[in-house]
Amino acid sequence: MSELSASSVPSAPAAKDASHSFVFDITGMHCAACSSRVERVLNAKPGIHANVNLALERADVSVDGAEDADAIRAMIEKTGFGASLREGSLSERREQAERLDEDRRKEERHSFYLFLFSAVMTVPLVAPMIAMWFGQNLHLPPLIQLGLALPVQVIVGARFYRGAIKALMNKAANMDVLVALGTSAAFLFSLYQVVALGSASVGHLYFEASAAILTLIVFGKWLEGRARRSAADALRALMGLRPREARVVGANGAADRMVPIEAVGMGDRVRVLPGEVVPVDGTISEGRSEFDEALLSGESEPVLREAGDKVITGAVNGVGSVVLDVVALGEDTVLARIIRLVDQAQTGRAKMQNLADRISAIFVPVVVGLALLTFLGWMVVGGSVEAALVAAVSVLVIACPCALGLATPTALVAGTGVAAKNGILIRDIDVLERARHVSHVVFDKTGTLTEGQPSLVAIELFGAADEGAVIADVATIQRSSEHPLARACVTAADERGLSLGVAESVSAHVGEGVEGVVSGARYLIGTFAFLQRNGVDLGFASEAWARMESDGLSLSAVAWDGVLVALIGFRDEVRMESRNAVASLRQKGLKTMLLSGDAPRTVARVGDALGLDAVKGGVSPSDKLKELERLQAEGQVVAMVGDGLNDAPALAKADLGIAMGSGTDVAIGAAAITLMRSDVRLVGAALEIAQKTYGKIWQNLFWAFIYNVIGIPLAALGLLNPALAGAAMAFSSVSVVSNALLLRRWAVKLDDPK
Repeated sequence: MSELSASSVPSAPAAKDASHSFVFDITGMHCAACSSRVERVLNAKPGIHANVNLALERADVSVDGAEDADAIRAMIEKTGFGASLREGSLSERREQAERLDEDRRKEERHSFYLFLFSAVMTVPLVAPMIAMWFGQNLHLPPLIQLGLALPVQVIVGARFYRGAIKALMNKAANMDVLVALGTSAAFLFSLYQVVALGSASVGHLYFEASAAILTLIVFGKWLEGRARRSAADALRALMGLRPREARVVGANGAADRMVPIEAVGMGDRVRVLPGEVVPVDGTISEGRSEFDEALLSGESEPVLREAGDKVITGAVNGVGSVVLDVVALGEDTVLARIIRLVDQAQTGRAKMQNLADRISAIFVPVVVGLALLTFLGWMVVGGSVEAALVAAVSVLVIACPCALGLATPTALVAGTGVAAKNGILIRDIDVLERARHVSHVVFDKTGTLTEGQPSLVAIELFGAADEGAVIADVATIQRSSEHPLARACVTAADERGLSLGVAESVSAHVGEGVEGVVSGARYLIGTFAFLQRNGVDLGFASEAWARMESDGLSLSAVAWDGVLVALIGFRDEVRMESRNAVASLRQKGLKTMLLSGDAPRTVARVGDALGLDAVKGGVSPSDKLKELERLQAEGQVVAMVGDGLNDAPALAKADLGIAMGSGTDVAIGAAAITLMRSDVRLVGAALEIAQKTYGKIWQNLFWAFIYNVIGIPLAALGLLNPALAGAAMAFSSVSVVSNALLLRRWAVKLDDPK
C-alpha cells in the first residue's frame, strides 16, 4: 500500500544564500567544450560557483557576491550562448519548461529537415563509391559533383560555421571548429582542383567526403537531441502532473466553480471527480475512492483512500467523487518536493566527470594540433599533399568532444529518472558511489520491517488501577505524539469511547518514554530502564513482563506518582514483504541486521522470523550510533533503513541512509535515498539502480574515450577515409546517450527470490 504523505519527501537542501542561487537554461551548446567554456568563464569570477550540464542544457549558479541574474546571464551570453532564467512559481516554471521543450522540438525538426535536404544532395555523390564495390562505374562529372556539394557546404554547413566563429571570437574552440575545418579543407581542396586544374585534369575529388560528413553529423545531432530529451522524460512527466485548474466547492450550498490553481487557498475545499487528477495536497472530508499514484510512488495498484486520509497532487482519482480540505499548495506539495529532489539529483557532478571536463577544455586545440602534425608527418615521409590532407581531415572529423560531456549527465538523468518513476528518490550523485560498496544493511523494526501501526492488545494491571482510567490518562498524555505506540494508545481510547482529559508538563525522552501530569498525578510511560532510572520499583512485575515479551509483544510500563500501575502490550505485525526483502539482500551477499529499542526477546522473535543475520534489542538512539560506528571501524560500509524520529541520527551516521516514505521529515531529511512507499523490498531495488547508474557512467566514459583513443590514431595513419570518420564522430555521442537510455528499461522486480 502506498504511504505517500506531505512528510514523505525531503525538501531540497537550502542554498547558502537562496537569493543568489540561479538556474539558467542554455541554448546553443553542442559539445563538452561548449559547456566547459561556459562553466570556466562563470567560475573564473570570484564568488561564483557554476555547474553546467550539457545533457540538460542548463547552468546551476550560486553566487556569494553581489552579481544578480542579469549579470550572470550577460556572462553566459558573452560566451556565445543563449540563457534564460528559470524563476517564478511551479506553474510558471512548468510553462517555461514547456516553451523550452517546444523550442528544442523545433530545433530537432529543423535538424531533421536539414538532414533530409543534405541526404538528397549527398546520395548521388556517394552512390558511385558504393557502385565501385559491385564493379560498376557511375563516376559523376566534376561540375555536377560541385553543384551537389556546394549547397550542402553552404546551407548545412552554415550552422557549424556560425558556431565556430562564435567560439573563436570568444577565444575558445569546440566541435563546430573541428567540423568546419575538416569539411572546408576537403571541399576547398576539391574546389581548387576543379577551378585551377580544369575539370578534365583533376585527380580524386572529396566533395562526397565533405557532404557525407555534414550529412552524418547533422543526422547524429538529430538523434542525439531526441535521445537527450528522452532521458529527461521522468522529470517532465512529474512537472506535467499538476492540473492547471481546480474545482473549488462553493460556500453555503453555492455551486462549485473552476478556478486557476494559483487562486486556490489554504482552507478551501476542492472536489475531485472520477478520472480527474488531484490538484492539491489535501485530506478527504467527504467520499472515498481509489487513487492511482503510479507516477509518484511507483505503486502499480490503485490505493483506497477514505475520509481522514491524505491524497497528493498528481494522483489520479478512480471511480468515486471526493472532497478535499486543502493542506498544501504549490511549492509545499509533495509533488513539488519530489520535482526539486529529482532535479537536484540530475544536476549533480560525478568525481570522474572532472577528468572528462579537464580533457574537454583542451580537446579541440589538441586535436587541431594533431591534425597539423599528421599533415606534416605525411609530408615528411614522402606522402602526397592529397594523402596528407585526407589524413588530417579524418583526424579533425573523427575527434568527438561531445561524448565526453554527455557520458555522466545522460546516465545520471536516465538513472535517477527511472528510479523516481519506480518510487525511489536518490538525493545526489555521491549516493551512487557509496551504494556500490555497501556490505551491511541495518534495519529499524517499527514501521520498517513491521507495519508501523501497532495496536494495544494486552494490559496487565497492578494494585487498584482501573483499566479505562489508565488507558484514558496514557492517551491524554500521548495524543499529540506521532510515536506509533502513542497513536495505538489514542486509538484504543477512541475505540473504548473514553473521554480524554488535559495533560500538563508533558516531556518526551527520545527512545525511552514520556512523562506528564493529568489531574495532578505525574505519569511515567516507557521502558523498564526509563522507569527504573526515575526510581520506580519494577521487581514485582518482572514475571508479567517476561510473559508478555515471550508472546512477542512490545511493552510500555506505566507509573503513577512513582508507583507501577500497568504494563501495556502492543502487537505490530511484520510486513508480508519483509522476509522476501531480507532474503533478496542476503542473496546479493549483503549482511542484514536489526537494531531496535524494543525488548530483546521481541526483537529476537522478529529476527528469527525474517532470517536476519544479527539482531539487537533494547538499544537507544545513541546505542544505534555506537553499533554503526563499530561496523564502520571494522571496515564495513553500512546502509541504515528506518522511518522514525529515533532513526534520524543513525540515518545520518550510516554510509548510506535509506528512509521509508511513511517516515518523518527528520528521518527522511537525514537520508540519502527515500523510498516513496513503505515496501521494504525497495531497499534492494534502490541499491541495484544506484549501482547500475554508476556502472553506466563508467561505461559511457569508457566508450567516449575509446572512440577517440582508437579513432584518432587510425585516422592519422590514413586507415579511415573522411566520410567514415565523420560517421564515427556522429555516432559516438549517439551511442553514449543510447547506452544511458538503456537504464529506462529498468523496473523494480518484487518477485520472491529463488
